[in-house]
Amino acid sequence: MSWQVHGDFSSMLIGGISALMLQALHPLALAGVWDHSNFRQDMLGRLRRTGQFISGTTFGSRKDADWLIEKVRTIHLQVTGTAPDGRPYAASDPGLLTWVHVAEVSNFLAAHLRYRNPKLSLADQDRYYAEIALVAERLGARDVPRSRQDIADYLENMRPQLLCDERSREVLRLLLNAPAPSRLAKPFGGLMMQAGIDLLPDWASDMLGVNQGPLQRKLIRASVNRSAPMLRWAVRNGSVQRARRRMGL
Repeated sequence: MSWQVHGDFSSMLIGGISALMLQALHPLALAGVWDHSNFRQDMLGRLRRTGQFISGTTFGSRKDADWLIEKVRTIHLQVTGTAPDGRPYAASDPGLLTWVHVAEVSNFLAAHLRYRNPKLSLADQDRYYAEIALVAERLGARDVPRSRQDIADYLENMRPQLLCDERSREVLRLLLNAPAPSRLAKPFGGLMMQAGIDLLPDWASDMLGVNQGPLQRKLIRASVNRSAPMLRWAVRNGSVQRARRRMGL
Protein backbone atom coordinates (compact mmCIF):
# COMPACT_ATOMS: atom_id res chain seq x y z
CA MET A 1 0.00 0.00 0.00
CA SER A 2 2.91 2.37 0.65
CA TRP A 3 4.01 1.85 -2.96
CA GLN A 4 0.52 2.73 -4.20
CA VAL A 5 0.14 5.86 -2.07
CA HIS A 6 3.70 7.11 -2.52
CA GLY A 7 3.91 6.18 -6.19
CA ASP A 8 1.95 9.16 -7.55
CA PHE A 9 4.16 12.24 -7.77
CA SER A 10 1.32 14.76 -8.13
CA SER A 11 -0.59 13.77 -5.02
CA MET A 12 2.61 13.29 -3.01
CA LEU A 13 3.74 16.83 -3.87
CA ILE A 14 0.42 18.28 -2.75
CA GLY A 15 0.39 16.15 0.39
CA GLY A 16 3.95 17.16 1.23
CA ILE A 17 3.17 20.87 0.93
CA SER A 18 0.11 20.49 3.13
CA ALA A 19 2.14 18.50 5.68
CA LEU A 20 4.72 21.29 5.98
CA MET A 21 1.96 23.80 6.70
CA LEU A 22 0.45 21.52 9.32
CA GLN A 23 3.82 20.76 10.93
CA ALA A 24 4.48 24.50 11.29
CA LEU A 25 1.67 24.71 13.84
CA HIS A 26 3.65 22.73 16.43
CA PRO A 27 5.93 25.22 18.27
CA LEU A 28 8.60 22.69 19.25
CA ALA A 29 8.74 20.95 15.88
CA LEU A 30 8.99 24.33 14.18
CA ALA A 31 11.68 25.55 16.57
CA GLY A 32 14.03 22.75 15.56
CA VAL A 33 13.61 23.51 11.87
CA TRP A 34 13.84 27.27 12.48
CA ASP A 35 17.08 27.07 14.45
CA HIS A 36 18.89 24.30 12.58
CA SER A 37 17.77 24.47 8.95
CA ASN A 38 18.36 26.74 5.99
CA PHE A 39 14.78 26.36 4.79
CA ARG A 40 14.29 30.13 4.69
CA GLN A 41 16.99 30.35 2.01
CA ASP A 42 16.25 27.02 0.30
CA MET A 43 12.62 25.95 0.73
CA LEU A 44 12.66 23.90 -2.47
CA GLY A 45 15.81 22.15 -1.31
CA ARG A 46 14.12 21.12 1.92
CA LEU A 47 11.14 19.77 0.00
CA ARG A 48 13.50 17.88 -2.30
CA ARG A 49 15.45 16.31 0.59
CA THR A 50 12.26 15.23 2.33
CA GLY A 51 11.06 13.70 -0.92
CA GLN A 52 14.32 11.81 -1.34
CA PHE A 53 14.04 10.34 2.15
CA ILE A 54 10.45 9.22 1.57
CA SER A 55 11.30 7.80 -1.84
CA GLY A 56 14.36 5.96 -0.52
CA THR A 57 12.62 4.43 2.48
CA THR A 58 9.58 3.44 0.40
CA PHE A 59 11.10 2.15 -2.84
CA GLY A 60 14.78 1.64 -2.07
CA SER A 61 16.53 -1.54 -1.06
CA ARG A 62 16.73 -2.49 2.61
CA LYS A 63 20.36 -1.36 2.59
CA ASP A 64 19.48 2.07 1.16
CA ALA A 65 16.58 2.54 3.58
CA ASP A 66 18.74 1.58 6.58
CA TRP A 67 21.41 4.07 5.49
CA LEU A 68 18.89 6.91 5.10
CA ILE A 69 17.25 6.21 8.45
CA GLU A 70 20.57 6.08 10.27
CA LYS A 71 21.69 9.31 8.60
CA VAL A 72 18.53 11.14 9.70
CA ARG A 73 18.77 9.72 13.23
CA THR A 74 22.34 11.05 13.48
CA ILE A 75 21.26 14.49 12.29
CA HIS A 76 18.36 14.54 14.76
CA LEU A 77 20.72 13.99 17.69
CA GLN A 78 22.40 17.31 16.86
CA VAL A 79 19.14 19.29 16.71
CA THR A 80 18.46 20.56 20.21
CA GLY A 81 17.66 23.94 21.68
CA THR A 82 15.12 26.10 23.44
CA ALA A 83 11.87 27.29 21.87
CA PRO A 84 10.73 30.93 22.19
CA ASP A 85 8.39 29.94 25.03
CA GLY A 86 11.34 28.59 27.04
CA ARG A 87 10.68 24.89 26.53
CA PRO A 88 13.60 22.67 25.47
CA TYR A 89 13.27 20.69 22.28
CA ALA A 90 15.10 17.84 20.58
CA ALA A 91 14.45 16.50 17.10
CA SER A 92 15.01 13.00 18.48
CA ASP A 93 12.07 13.43 20.89
CA PRO A 94 9.77 10.44 20.18
CA GLY A 95 6.68 12.64 20.54
CA LEU A 96 7.90 15.18 17.97
CA LEU A 97 8.88 12.37 15.58
CA THR A 98 5.35 10.99 15.82
CA TRP A 99 3.86 14.43 15.12
CA VAL A 100 6.00 14.96 12.02
CA HIS A 101 5.16 11.45 10.78
CA VAL A 102 1.40 11.81 11.27
CA ALA A 103 1.34 15.23 9.62
CA GLU A 104 3.04 13.72 6.58
CA VAL A 105 1.27 10.41 6.12
CA SER A 106 -2.22 11.75 6.87
CA ASN A 107 -1.77 14.34 4.13
CA PHE A 108 -0.17 11.88 1.71
CA LEU A 109 -3.19 9.60 2.02
CA ALA A 110 -5.66 12.50 1.86
CA ALA A 111 -4.07 13.71 -1.39
CA HIS A 112 -4.06 10.17 -2.81
CA LEU A 113 -7.77 9.81 -2.07
CA ARG A 114 -8.58 13.16 -3.63
CA TYR A 115 -6.43 13.05 -6.74
CA ARG A 116 -5.46 9.45 -7.48
CA ASN A 117 -7.75 6.77 -6.06
CA PRO A 118 -10.84 7.96 -4.17
CA LYS A 119 -12.12 4.37 -4.10
CA LEU A 120 -9.25 3.03 -1.96
CA SER A 121 -10.95 0.80 0.59
CA LEU A 122 -10.99 1.64 4.29
CA ALA A 123 -9.11 -1.60 4.98
CA ASP A 124 -6.36 -0.60 2.55
CA GLN A 125 -6.18 2.87 4.08
CA ASP A 126 -5.58 1.26 7.47
CA ARG A 127 -3.05 -1.07 5.87
CA TYR A 128 -1.13 1.95 4.55
CA TYR A 129 -0.91 3.53 7.99
CA ALA A 130 0.20 0.24 9.55
CA GLU A 131 2.90 -0.30 6.91
CA ILE A 132 4.37 3.18 6.96
CA ALA A 133 4.46 3.31 10.77
CA LEU A 134 7.58 1.12 10.53
CA VAL A 135 9.67 4.00 9.18
CA ALA A 136 8.60 6.34 11.99
CA GLU A 137 9.36 3.68 14.59
CA ARG A 138 12.79 3.06 13.09
CA LEU A 139 13.47 6.81 13.41
CA GLY A 140 12.55 6.65 17.11
CA ALA A 141 8.87 7.57 17.21
CA ARG A 142 6.66 5.89 19.78
CA ASP A 143 2.94 5.06 19.98
CA VAL A 144 2.66 5.63 16.24
CA PRO A 145 -0.98 5.59 15.01
CA ARG A 146 -1.62 2.63 12.74
CA SER A 147 -5.19 3.12 11.46
CA ARG A 148 -7.57 5.81 10.24
CA GLN A 149 -9.24 6.01 13.62
CA ASP A 150 -5.90 6.17 15.43
CA ILE A 151 -4.81 9.04 13.17
CA ALA A 152 -8.08 10.95 13.67
CA ASP A 153 -7.87 10.53 17.46
CA TYR A 154 -4.22 11.57 17.51
CA LEU A 155 -4.80 14.78 15.54
CA GLU A 156 -7.76 15.71 17.73
CA ASN A 157 -5.70 15.16 20.88
CA MET A 158 -2.82 17.24 19.48
CA ARG A 159 -4.87 20.33 18.68
CA PRO A 160 -4.49 21.96 22.13
CA GLN A 161 -0.68 21.86 21.67
CA LEU A 162 -0.75 23.67 18.32
CA LEU A 163 -0.22 27.37 17.77
CA CYS A 164 -0.12 29.71 14.80
CA ASP A 165 2.44 32.42 15.54
CA GLU A 166 4.69 34.69 13.52
CA ARG A 167 7.03 31.80 12.70
CA SER A 168 4.16 29.67 11.41
CA ARG A 169 2.99 32.52 9.19
CA GLU A 170 6.55 33.01 7.92
CA VAL A 171 6.72 29.34 6.86
CA LEU A 172 3.43 29.79 5.02
CA ARG A 173 4.69 32.96 3.34
CA LEU A 174 7.90 31.27 2.22
CA LEU A 175 6.01 28.31 0.81
CA LEU A 176 3.62 30.49 -1.14
CA ASN A 177 6.49 32.58 -2.50
CA ALA A 178 9.00 29.78 -3.13
CA PRO A 179 10.92 30.45 -6.37
CA ALA A 180 9.95 28.25 -9.29
CA PRO A 181 12.74 26.28 -11.06
CA SER A 182 11.61 27.85 -14.35
CA ARG A 183 9.17 30.40 -15.71
CA LEU A 184 7.01 27.65 -17.16
CA ALA A 185 6.83 25.89 -13.79
CA LYS A 186 5.69 28.96 -11.84
CA PRO A 187 1.92 28.68 -12.52
CA PHE A 188 2.04 24.96 -11.75
CA GLY A 189 3.90 25.59 -8.49
CA GLY A 190 1.32 28.15 -7.43
CA LEU A 191 -1.46 25.66 -8.14
CA MET A 192 0.25 22.98 -6.04
CA MET A 193 0.55 25.41 -3.12
CA GLN A 194 -3.14 26.27 -3.29
CA ALA A 195 -4.00 22.58 -3.54
CA GLY A 196 -1.90 22.00 -0.41
CA ILE A 197 -3.91 24.63 1.46
CA ASP A 198 -7.14 23.07 0.21
CA LEU A 199 -6.03 19.70 1.62
CA LEU A 200 -5.59 21.01 5.17
CA PRO A 201 -8.18 20.15 7.81
CA ASP A 202 -10.61 23.05 8.24
CA TRP A 203 -9.37 23.76 11.76
CA ALA A 204 -5.77 24.07 10.48
CA SER A 205 -6.86 26.41 7.67
CA ASP A 206 -8.64 28.53 10.26
CA MET A 207 -5.52 28.70 12.44
CA LEU A 208 -3.32 29.72 9.50
CA GLY A 209 -5.90 32.15 8.14
CA VAL A 210 -5.94 30.63 4.66
CA ASN A 211 -9.60 29.81 4.18
CA GLN A 212 -10.78 29.13 0.64
CA GLY A 213 -14.31 29.45 -0.66
CA PRO A 214 -16.25 26.55 -2.25
CA LEU A 215 -15.81 27.91 -5.79
CA GLN A 216 -12.07 28.43 -5.31
CA ARG A 217 -11.67 24.89 -4.03
CA LYS A 218 -13.64 23.52 -6.96
CA LEU A 219 -11.43 25.37 -9.43
CA ILE A 220 -8.23 24.23 -7.67
CA ARG A 221 -9.27 20.57 -7.76
CA ALA A 222 -10.35 20.74 -11.39
CA SER A 223 -7.06 22.40 -12.37
CA VAL A 224 -5.00 19.77 -10.55
CA ASN A 225 -6.94 16.96 -12.22
CA ARG A 226 -6.27 18.52 -15.63
CA SER A 227 -2.53 18.96 -15.03
CA ALA A 228 -1.80 15.72 -13.12
CA PRO A 229 -1.68 13.40 -16.18
CA MET A 230 1.05 15.51 -17.78
CA LEU A 231 3.11 15.48 -14.58
CA ARG A 232 2.69 11.72 -14.23
CA TRP A 233 3.92 11.31 -17.79
CA ALA A 234 6.95 13.50 -17.02
CA VAL A 235 7.99 11.22 -14.12
CA ARG A 236 7.03 7.95 -15.82
CA ASN A 237 10.48 6.52 -15.02
CA GLY A 238 10.33 7.44 -11.34
CA SER A 239 11.19 5.58 -8.17
CA VAL A 240 8.26 3.18 -8.20
CA GLN A 241 8.95 2.07 -11.77
CA ARG A 242 12.64 1.52 -11.02
CA ALA A 243 11.76 -0.42 -7.86
CA ARG A 244 9.40 -2.67 -9.77
CA ARG A 245 12.09 -3.45 -12.32
CA ARG A 246 14.60 -4.17 -9.53
CA MET A 247 12.18 -6.73 -8.10
CA GLY A 248 11.34 -8.23 -11.48
CA LEU A 249 7.72 -7.08 -11.41
